Amino acid sequence: MRITNVYTKTGDSGSTGLADGQRVPKNHPRIEAYGCVDELNAIVGCVRTAVQANGHEQICRLDDILDAVQNDLFELGADLATCALQGSSRIREEDALTLENAIDEFNGELPPLQEFILPGGGAIGSLMHQARTVCRRTERRCLDLLDTEPNSSAEGLRYLNRLSDLFFVLGRWSTCVLGEPEVLWKPRSR
Repeated sequence: MRITNVYTKTGDSGSTGLADGQRVPKNHPRIEAYGCVDELNAIVGCVRTAVQANGHEQICRLDDILDAVQNDLFELGADLATCALQGSSRIREEDALTLENAIDEFNGELPPLQEFILPGGGAIGSLMHQARTVCRRTERRCLDLLDTEPNSSAEGLRYLNRLSDLFFVLGRWSTCVLGEPEVLWKPRSR
């Protein structure tokens, strides 16, 4: 694919084109869904930048995982932009299983969670939590699309659900590896 013009002026009236040429409003559930996927991918790019800048040997393990996630998210965005139907999704069941394996691996290196934690503790952990929350919103927007277009692929939902869990675990893991404190929720006394 070669892109010669960044702007086309075709969206100036509030509509945008899907991959099949169909024009829809920019606030259509499909556009909301793949817009959130795009935002999530940008945040994962920020996490990767922080991981690469950190240079800690163990933390660098995360870069390959996050690289694969970014490519998966681009595939999911392509599914959403092309109205992929169930059975033709680029995101497959095995992609969610790959995330489950990573969750199990990294969670196995952590002490059990005793309390609810708040986002924070360090830059990488905080960014992982930001990615987790945007991932949850992305999942909700994809569910909105599935509600309006039942033929849309459900594999993306499963993938996003696992991905948000992975971000939670990686946030805890990176905080632990870097010796940063987990920020615990302090509930108000009753």
